[in-house]
Amino acid sequence: QVQLEVSGGGLVQAGGSLRLSCVAAGLTFSRYSMAWFRQVPGKDREFVAGVRWSTGETNYEDSVKGRFTVSKDNAKNTAYLQMNSLKPEDTAVYYCAADSSWMPGKNLIDYEYWGQGTQVTVSS
Repeated sequence: QVQLEVSGGGLVQAGGSLRLSCVAAGLTFSRYSMAWFRQVPGKDREFVAGVRWSTGETNYEDSVKGRFTVSKDNAKNTAYLQMNSLKPEDTAVYYCAADSSWMPGKNLIDYEYWGQGTQVTVSS
């Protein structure tokens, strides 16, 4: 049974930082690509960042490039999303996702497993 446990959300002022964690269980973590998505009420869930297990390549949504960093620690079965220079428009529920395919993309259907969301609120 695969589980992805997300933590680290909260309330932060604009310009601040948060680090989200996603602890995985029930899968061979080193062979899974990990991604972060976010969703605001009334909008579709959107890709934020991802790291591919096959190449280590990272990908980012344009608005977070240079501010967010995605990583995975295979020894700890944990993926991270370090978020710096946060903006009010980053406010959303953030989700982590996992997939074993060679090179998953940025679409929701590319990912097999999902964690629960964590709320990130950035005040101005």
